[in-house]
Amino acid sequence: MKDFSDIPALMVEMGRNARAAAAELAFATAERKHAALIAAADAVWARRSEIIEANARDLDYGRDKGLSPAMMDRLKLNEDRIRGIVDGLRSVAEQKDPVGEVIAEWDRPTGLHIQRVRTPLGVVGVIYESRPNVTADAGALCLKSGNAVILRGGSESFHSSRAIHKCLVEGLKAAALPEAAIQLVPTRDRAAVAEMLKAVEHIDVIVPRGGKGLVGLVQKEARVPVFAHLEGICHVYVDKDADPEKARAVVLNAKTRRTGICGAAECLLVHKDIAATLGQQIVDDLIAAGVEVRAEGLRGSKPAQADDFGREFLDMIIAAKVVEDVDGAIAHIRTYGSNHTEAILTENNATAGRFFQRLDSAILMRNASTQFADGGEFGMGAEIGIATGKMHARGPVGAEQLTSFKYLVTGDGTVRA
Repeated sequence: MKDFSDIPALMVEMGRNARAAAAELAFATAERKHAALIAAADAVWARRSEIIEANARDLDYGRDKGLSPAMMDRLKLNEDRIRGIVDGLRSVAEQKDPVGEVIAEWDRPTGLHIQRVRTPLGVVGVIYESRPNVTADAGALCLKSGNAVILRGGSESFHSSRAIHKCLVEGLKAAALPEAAIQLVPTRDRAAVAEMLKAVEHIDVIVPRGGKGLVGLVQKEARVPVFAHLEGICHVYVDKDADPEKARAVVLNAKTRRTGICGAAECLLVHKDIAATLGQQIVDDLIAAGVEVRAEGLRGSKPAQADDFGREFLDMIIAAKVVEDVDGAIAHIRTYGSNHTEAILTENNATAGRFFQRLDSAILMRNASTQFADGGEFGMGAEIGIATGKMHARGPVGAEQLTSFKYLVTGDGTVRA
Protein backbone atom coordinates (compact mmCIF):
# COMPACT_ATOMS: atom_id res chain seq x y z
CA MET A 1 0.00 0.00 0.00
CA LYS A 2 2.76 2.45 -0.92
CA ASP A 3 0.92 4.09 -3.81
CA PHE A 4 -1.29 6.68 -2.14
CA SER A 5 -2.24 8.35 -5.42
CA ASP A 6 -4.81 5.70 -6.34
CA ILE A 7 -7.17 6.23 -3.42
CA PRO A 8 -9.91 3.81 -4.56
CA ALA A 9 -7.38 0.98 -4.93
CA LEU A 10 -5.81 1.86 -1.57
CA MET A 11 -9.15 1.74 0.23
CA VAL A 12 -10.18 -1.52 -1.44
CA GLU A 13 -6.94 -3.12 -0.28
CA MET A 14 -7.42 -1.79 3.25
CA GLY A 15 -11.02 -3.01 3.23
CA ARG A 16 -10.07 -6.51 2.12
CA ASN A 17 -7.33 -6.70 4.73
CA ALA A 18 -9.73 -5.49 7.41
CA ARG A 19 -12.34 -8.07 6.43
CA ALA A 20 -9.75 -10.85 6.64
CA ALA A 21 -8.54 -9.58 10.02
CA ALA A 22 -12.11 -9.36 11.31
CA ALA A 23 -12.68 -13.03 10.51
CA GLU A 24 -9.72 -13.93 12.71
CA LEU A 25 -10.57 -11.48 15.48
CA ALA A 26 -14.08 -12.92 15.78
CA PHE A 27 -12.65 -15.96 17.57
CA ALA A 28 -9.51 -14.42 19.14
CA THR A 29 -9.31 -15.19 22.84
CA ALA A 30 -9.94 -12.58 25.48
CA GLU A 31 -6.40 -13.17 26.74
CA ARG A 32 -4.78 -12.29 23.40
CA LYS A 33 -6.85 -9.13 23.01
CA HIS A 34 -5.98 -8.15 26.58
CA ALA A 35 -2.29 -8.74 25.89
CA ALA A 36 -2.43 -6.62 22.72
CA LEU A 37 -3.99 -3.68 24.56
CA ILE A 38 -1.54 -3.82 27.47
CA ALA A 39 1.40 -4.00 25.06
CA ALA A 40 -0.02 -1.04 23.13
CA ALA A 41 -0.38 0.96 26.35
CA ASP A 42 3.24 0.20 27.25
CA ALA A 43 4.35 1.28 23.78
CA VAL A 44 2.45 4.59 23.97
CA TRP A 45 4.12 5.45 27.26
CA ALA A 46 7.56 4.36 26.05
CA ARG A 47 7.17 6.46 22.90
CA ARG A 48 5.54 9.48 24.54
CA SER A 49 8.35 11.85 23.54
CA GLU A 50 7.94 10.78 19.89
CA ILE A 51 4.19 11.30 20.14
CA ILE A 52 4.58 14.78 21.64
CA GLU A 53 7.10 15.65 18.91
CA ALA A 54 4.65 14.48 16.25
CA ASN A 55 1.90 16.45 17.95
CA ALA A 56 4.01 19.61 17.81
CA ARG A 57 4.01 19.30 14.02
CA ASP A 58 0.23 18.96 14.07
CA LEU A 59 -0.13 22.01 16.32
CA ASP A 60 1.94 24.05 13.85
CA TYR A 61 -0.32 22.84 11.06
CA GLY A 62 -3.41 23.74 13.09
CA ARG A 63 -2.15 27.25 13.81
CA ASP A 64 -1.36 27.79 10.13
CA LYS A 65 -4.85 26.56 9.30
CA GLY A 66 -6.38 29.03 11.77
CA LEU A 67 -8.01 26.53 14.12
CA SER A 68 -9.99 28.05 17.01
CA PRO A 69 -8.58 27.83 20.55
CA ALA A 70 -11.13 25.11 21.35
CA MET A 71 -10.03 23.04 18.35
CA MET A 72 -6.37 23.56 19.24
CA ASP A 73 -7.18 22.31 22.73
CA ARG A 74 -8.74 19.18 21.23
CA LEU A 75 -5.62 18.64 19.17
CA LYS A 76 -3.01 19.21 21.85
CA LEU A 77 -1.20 16.35 23.57
CA ASN A 78 1.07 16.61 26.58
CA GLU A 79 2.39 14.06 29.02
CA ASP A 80 -0.76 14.20 31.18
CA ARG A 81 -3.00 13.57 28.17
CA ILE A 82 -0.77 10.75 26.99
CA ARG A 83 -1.06 9.27 30.45
CA GLY A 84 -4.82 9.49 29.92
CA ILE A 85 -4.46 7.57 26.64
CA VAL A 86 -2.41 4.90 28.41
CA ASP A 87 -4.94 4.67 31.23
CA GLY A 88 -7.75 4.40 28.68
CA LEU A 89 -6.03 1.52 26.87
CA ARG A 90 -5.45 -0.29 30.15
CA SER A 91 -9.02 0.34 31.26
CA VAL A 92 -10.44 -1.10 28.04
CA ALA A 93 -8.11 -4.08 28.40
CA GLU A 94 -9.58 -4.82 31.84
CA GLN A 95 -13.20 -4.54 30.68
CA LYS A 96 -15.19 -7.73 30.39
CA ASP A 97 -14.86 -9.21 26.90
CA PRO A 98 -18.33 -8.93 25.33
CA VAL A 99 -17.78 -11.45 22.52
CA GLY A 100 -19.48 -14.76 23.17
CA GLU A 101 -21.53 -13.46 26.09
CA VAL A 102 -24.86 -15.26 26.36
CA ILE A 103 -27.43 -12.46 26.48
CA ALA A 104 -30.41 -14.79 26.91
CA GLU A 105 -31.25 -18.47 26.61
CA TRP A 106 -34.41 -20.54 26.73
CA ASP A 107 -35.93 -23.90 25.85
CA ARG A 108 -38.81 -24.52 23.48
CA PRO A 109 -41.51 -27.24 23.76
CA THR A 110 -40.07 -28.70 20.54
CA GLY A 111 -36.90 -29.62 22.41
CA LEU A 112 -34.77 -26.82 21.00
CA HIS A 113 -32.37 -24.96 23.28
CA ILE A 114 -31.79 -21.39 22.03
CA GLN A 115 -29.05 -18.93 23.03
CA ARG A 116 -28.69 -15.30 21.97
CA VAL A 117 -24.94 -14.64 21.93
CA ARG A 118 -22.91 -11.46 21.36
CA THR A 119 -20.88 -11.38 18.17
CA PRO A 120 -18.70 -8.65 16.58
CA LEU A 121 -20.13 -6.32 13.95
CA GLY A 122 -17.17 -7.06 11.65
CA VAL A 123 -15.36 -4.00 10.28
CA VAL A 124 -15.86 -0.53 11.74
CA GLY A 125 -14.85 2.65 9.92
CA VAL A 126 -14.08 5.65 12.14
CA ILE A 127 -13.78 9.13 10.63
CA TYR A 128 -12.69 11.81 13.08
CA GLU A 129 -11.31 15.32 13.38
CA SER A 130 -8.59 16.90 15.51
CA ARG A 131 -8.54 14.69 18.60
CA PRO A 132 -5.64 12.23 18.20
CA ASN A 133 -6.67 10.27 21.32
CA VAL A 134 -9.57 8.90 19.24
CA THR A 135 -6.98 6.79 17.42
CA ALA A 136 -6.28 4.89 20.63
CA ASP A 137 -9.86 4.88 21.95
CA ALA A 138 -11.40 3.61 18.72
CA GLY A 139 -8.65 1.10 18.05
CA ALA A 140 -8.89 -0.31 21.55
CA LEU A 141 -12.68 -0.58 21.66
CA CYS A 142 -12.89 -2.23 18.25
CA LEU A 143 -10.22 -4.74 19.17
CA LYS A 144 -11.88 -5.50 22.50
CA SER A 145 -15.18 -6.17 20.74
CA GLY A 146 -13.56 -8.38 18.10
CA ASN A 147 -13.92 -5.88 15.25
CA ALA A 148 -11.34 -4.79 12.75
CA VAL A 149 -11.21 -1.02 12.29
CA ILE A 150 -10.19 1.44 9.58
CA LEU A 151 -9.31 4.80 11.10
CA ARG A 152 -9.35 8.00 9.12
CA GLY A 153 -8.06 10.78 11.34
CA GLY A 154 -8.34 14.47 10.61
CA SER A 155 -5.71 16.28 8.60
CA GLU A 156 -4.87 18.30 11.70
CA SER A 157 -3.94 15.23 13.77
CA PHE A 158 -2.17 13.37 10.96
CA HIS A 159 1.25 13.01 12.59
CA SER A 160 -0.03 12.39 16.12
CA SER A 161 -2.44 9.72 14.93
CA ARG A 162 0.31 7.94 13.00
CA ALA A 163 2.57 7.89 16.06
CA ILE A 164 -0.20 6.46 18.25
CA HIS A 165 -1.25 3.97 15.58
CA LYS A 166 2.31 2.65 15.43
CA CYS A 167 1.99 1.76 19.12
CA LEU A 168 -1.30 -0.05 18.55
CA VAL A 169 0.31 -2.14 15.83
CA GLU A 170 3.14 -3.01 18.22
CA GLY A 171 0.50 -4.34 20.59
CA LEU A 172 -1.09 -6.46 17.86
CA LYS A 173 2.28 -7.92 16.91
CA ALA A 174 3.10 -8.71 20.53
CA ALA A 175 -0.14 -10.70 20.87
CA ALA A 176 0.23 -12.42 17.46
CA LEU A 177 -2.95 -10.78 16.15
CA PRO A 178 -3.26 -9.56 12.54
CA GLU A 179 -1.75 -6.12 12.01
CA ALA A 180 -4.64 -5.23 9.71
CA ALA A 181 -6.97 -5.41 12.72
CA ILE A 182 -6.26 -1.69 13.29
CA GLN A 183 -5.46 0.27 10.15
CA LEU A 184 -4.95 4.01 9.73
CA VAL A 185 -5.58 5.67 6.37
CA PRO A 186 -2.07 6.88 5.45
CA THR A 187 -3.07 10.02 3.54
CA ARG A 188 -4.79 13.34 4.17
CA ASP A 189 -6.61 13.07 0.84
CA ARG A 190 -10.34 13.53 1.48
CA ALA A 191 -11.14 11.12 -1.31
CA ALA A 192 -10.45 8.36 1.24
CA VAL A 193 -13.51 9.47 3.22
CA ALA A 194 -15.74 9.23 0.15
CA GLU A 195 -14.45 5.71 -0.52
CA MET A 196 -15.13 4.62 3.06
CA LEU A 197 -18.70 5.94 2.96
CA LYS A 198 -19.58 3.69 0.03
CA ALA A 199 -17.51 0.63 0.99
CA VAL A 200 -20.50 -1.59 1.71
CA GLU A 201 -18.54 -4.74 0.86
CA HIS A 202 -15.82 -4.03 3.37
CA ILE A 203 -17.21 -1.84 6.18
CA ASP A 204 -20.20 -2.74 8.36
CA VAL A 205 -20.70 0.56 10.18
CA ILE A 206 -19.26 4.09 10.05
CA VAL A 207 -18.70 6.16 13.19
CA PRO A 208 -18.06 9.87 12.52
CA ARG A 209 -16.57 11.85 15.37
CA GLY A 210 -16.26 15.56 14.78
CA GLY A 211 -18.17 18.73 14.09
CA LYS A 212 -21.54 19.27 12.47
CA GLY A 213 -20.00 19.61 9.02
CA LEU A 214 -18.28 16.24 9.13
CA VAL A 215 -21.17 14.36 10.71
CA GLY A 216 -23.72 15.95 8.37
CA LEU A 217 -21.62 14.97 5.35
CA VAL A 218 -21.31 11.39 6.58
CA GLN A 219 -25.02 11.06 7.31
CA LYS A 220 -25.89 12.50 3.90
CA GLU A 221 -23.41 10.58 1.77
CA ALA A 222 -22.92 7.24 3.54
CA ARG A 223 -24.23 4.02 2.02
CA VAL A 224 -22.80 2.19 5.03
CA PRO A 225 -24.88 2.34 8.27
CA VAL A 226 -23.85 5.17 10.63
CA PHE A 227 -23.61 5.59 14.43
CA ALA A 228 -23.50 9.32 15.11
CA HIS A 229 -24.71 12.48 16.73
CA LEU A 230 -24.96 15.66 14.70
CA GLU A 231 -24.36 18.21 17.49
CA GLY A 232 -23.89 18.33 21.23
CA ILE A 233 -26.39 21.04 22.17
CA CYS A 234 -26.40 20.23 25.88
CA HIS A 235 -28.75 21.99 28.30
CA VAL A 236 -28.56 22.54 32.06
CA TYR A 237 -31.83 23.39 33.82
CA VAL A 238 -31.60 24.99 37.27
CA ASP A 239 -34.85 24.28 39.10
CA LYS A 240 -36.35 26.38 41.89
CA ASP A 241 -35.49 23.52 44.28
CA ALA A 242 -31.84 23.36 43.28
CA ASP A 243 -29.16 23.36 45.97
CA PRO A 244 -27.33 26.68 45.36
CA GLU A 245 -23.84 25.38 46.11
CA LYS A 246 -24.25 22.32 43.90
CA ALA A 247 -25.84 24.34 41.12
CA ARG A 248 -23.09 26.96 40.97
CA ALA A 249 -20.34 24.33 40.87
CA VAL A 250 -22.04 22.09 38.31
CA VAL A 251 -22.95 24.84 35.83
CA LEU A 252 -19.45 26.33 35.93
CA ASN A 253 -17.88 22.93 35.32
CA ALA A 254 -20.39 21.96 32.62
CA LYS A 255 -19.50 25.07 30.61
CA THR A 256 -15.86 25.83 31.33
CA ARG A 257 -13.95 22.59 32.06
CA ARG A 258 -13.42 21.97 28.34
CA THR A 259 -15.51 24.04 25.96
CA GLY A 260 -14.56 22.11 22.83
CA ILE A 261 -16.08 18.73 23.71
CA CYS A 262 -19.56 17.56 22.75
CA GLY A 263 -20.61 17.29 26.41
CA ALA A 264 -19.99 20.97 27.15
CA ALA A 265 -23.11 22.89 28.22
CA GLU A 266 -24.38 25.24 25.53
CA CYS A 267 -27.59 26.52 27.12
CA LEU A 268 -28.55 27.41 30.70
CA LEU A 269 -32.24 27.35 31.65
CA VAL A 270 -33.36 28.91 34.93
CA HIS A 271 -36.69 28.61 36.78
CA LYS A 272 -38.40 32.01 36.97
CA ASP A 273 -38.68 31.90 40.79
CA ILE A 274 -34.90 31.98 41.22
CA ALA A 275 -33.97 34.09 38.19
CA ALA A 276 -33.14 37.19 40.23
CA THR A 277 -31.26 35.26 42.93
CA LEU A 278 -29.48 31.96 42.25
CA GLY A 279 -29.96 32.22 38.49
CA GLN A 280 -28.31 35.64 38.31
CA GLN A 281 -25.55 34.48 40.66
CA ILE A 282 -24.75 31.59 38.30
CA VAL A 283 -24.69 33.95 35.31
CA ASP A 284 -22.34 36.25 37.21
CA ASP A 285 -20.10 33.26 38.03
CA LEU A 286 -19.89 32.39 34.35
CA ILE A 287 -19.08 35.95 33.33
CA ALA A 288 -16.39 36.16 36.01
CA ALA A 289 -14.86 32.98 34.57
CA GLY A 290 -14.63 34.59 31.13
CA VAL A 291 -17.79 33.18 29.57
CA GLU A 292 -19.88 35.34 27.28
CA VAL A 293 -23.48 34.83 28.43
CA ARG A 294 -26.12 35.61 25.83
CA ALA A 295 -29.14 35.97 28.08
CA GLU A 296 -32.90 36.32 27.92
CA GLY A 297 -34.55 37.34 31.20
CA LEU A 298 -31.20 37.63 32.98
CA ARG A 299 -28.40 40.23 33.04
CA GLY A 300 -25.83 38.60 30.81
CA SER A 301 -22.91 39.79 28.74
CA LYS A 302 -25.31 40.67 25.95
CA PRO A 303 -28.95 40.01 25.02
CA ALA A 304 -29.66 36.66 23.43
CA GLN A 305 -30.68 36.52 19.79
CA ALA A 306 -33.08 33.94 18.39
CA ASP A 307 -30.29 31.91 16.78
CA ASP A 308 -28.32 31.65 20.03
CA PHE A 309 -30.68 28.88 21.14
CA GLY A 310 -30.11 25.50 19.51
CA ARG A 311 -26.51 26.43 18.79
CA GLU A 312 -23.33 24.49 19.57
CA PHE A 313 -20.76 27.16 20.42
CA LEU A 314 -17.81 24.92 21.40
CA ASP A 315 -16.35 28.06 22.94
CA MET A 316 -16.56 30.24 26.05
CA ILE A 317 -20.09 31.27 25.09
CA ILE A 318 -23.41 30.08 26.49
CA ALA A 319 -27.03 30.96 25.87
CA ALA A 320 -29.22 31.50 28.95
CA LYS A 321 -32.95 31.82 29.38
CA VAL A 322 -35.59 32.06 32.12
CA VAL A 323 -38.36 29.43 31.87
CA GLU A 324 -41.65 29.07 33.73
CA ASP A 325 -40.89 25.71 35.33
CA VAL A 326 -39.62 22.21 34.51
CA ASP A 327 -42.24 21.87 31.77
CA GLY A 328 -40.95 25.07 30.22
CA ALA A 329 -37.44 23.65 30.30
CA ILE A 330 -38.65 20.40 28.73
CA ALA A 331 -40.45 22.28 25.96
CA HIS A 332 -37.37 24.40 25.24
CA ILE A 333 -35.10 21.33 25.08
CA ARG A 334 -37.52 19.49 22.81
CA THR A 335 -37.46 22.48 20.46
CA TYR A 336 -33.75 23.29 20.49
CA GLY A 337 -31.94 20.19 21.73
CA SER A 338 -29.97 17.61 19.75
CA ASN A 339 -30.83 14.59 21.93
CA HIS A 340 -27.29 14.41 23.28
CA THR A 341 -27.10 15.28 27.00
CA GLU A 342 -29.30 17.33 29.35
CA ALA A 343 -28.95 17.96 33.09
CA ILE A 344 -31.38 19.03 35.79
CA LEU A 345 -30.27 20.57 39.07
CA THR A 346 -32.89 19.97 41.73
CA GLU A 347 -33.45 18.37 45.13
CA ASN A 348 -37.07 17.59 44.23
CA ASN A 349 -37.45 13.92 43.28
CA ALA A 350 -40.77 14.40 41.51
CA THR A 351 -39.39 17.22 39.36
CA ALA A 352 -36.31 15.19 38.47
CA GLY A 353 -38.51 12.21 37.61
CA ARG A 354 -40.64 14.33 35.30
CA PHE A 355 -37.52 15.65 33.55
CA PHE A 356 -36.14 12.11 33.09
CA GLN A 357 -39.45 10.67 31.93
CA ARG A 358 -40.45 13.35 29.43
CA LEU A 359 -37.14 13.93 27.67
CA ASP A 360 -35.58 11.39 25.35
CA SER A 361 -32.00 12.53 24.97
CA ALA A 362 -29.38 9.79 24.94
CA ILE A 363 -28.05 10.95 28.33
CA LEU A 364 -30.02 12.62 31.14
CA MET A 365 -28.32 13.72 34.34
CA ARG A 366 -29.37 15.00 37.75
CA ASN A 367 -27.10 17.20 39.87
CA ALA A 368 -24.08 16.33 37.72
CA SER A 369 -22.06 18.10 35.05
CA THR A 370 -22.76 17.34 31.40
CA GLN A 371 -18.99 17.00 31.00
CA PHE A 372 -19.43 13.45 32.37
CA ALA A 373 -21.01 12.48 29.02
CA ASP A 374 -18.04 10.31 28.19
CA GLY A 375 -17.48 6.59 27.88
CA GLY A 376 -14.49 6.64 30.20
CA GLU A 377 -16.54 8.35 32.91
CA PHE A 378 -19.32 5.80 32.39
CA GLY A 379 -16.91 2.99 33.23
CA MET A 380 -16.51 1.84 29.63
CA GLY A 381 -12.78 2.58 29.57
CA ALA A 382 -13.26 4.83 26.56
CA GLU A 383 -15.79 5.53 23.84
CA ILE A 384 -15.74 5.49 20.09
CA GLY A 385 -18.26 8.35 20.07
CA ILE A 386 -21.70 9.40 21.30
CA ALA A 387 -24.72 8.12 19.38
CA THR A 388 -28.13 9.80 19.54
CA GLY A 389 -29.99 7.40 17.26
CA LYS A 390 -32.25 4.66 18.59
CA MET A 391 -31.80 1.70 16.26
CA HIS A 392 -28.71 0.13 17.87
CA ALA A 393 -26.04 2.04 19.76
CA ARG A 394 -27.01 4.99 21.96
CA GLY A 395 -25.08 7.30 24.29
CA PRO A 396 -21.35 6.57 24.72
CA VAL A 397 -20.53 3.78 22.29
CA GLY A 398 -18.29 1.28 24.05
CA ALA A 399 -17.17 -2.26 23.30
CA GLU A 400 -20.54 -3.81 24.13
CA GLN A 401 -22.40 -1.57 21.68
CA LEU A 402 -19.93 -2.54 18.94
CA THR A 403 -21.44 -6.01 18.95
CA SER A 404 -24.54 -7.56 17.46
CA PHE A 405 -25.79 -11.03 18.29
CA LYS A 406 -26.49 -14.38 16.73
CA TYR A 407 -28.66 -17.32 17.77
CA LEU A 408 -27.16 -20.67 18.66
CA VAL A 409 -29.83 -23.35 18.44
CA THR A 410 -29.27 -26.92 19.71
CA GLY A 411 -31.55 -29.89 19.13
CA ASP A 412 -31.33 -33.67 19.45
CA GLY A 413 -32.39 -34.94 16.05
CA THR A 414 -35.25 -32.46 16.35
CA VAL A 415 -37.60 -32.13 13.38
CA ARG A 416 -40.46 -29.74 12.82
CA ALA A 417 -43.99 -31.14 12.70
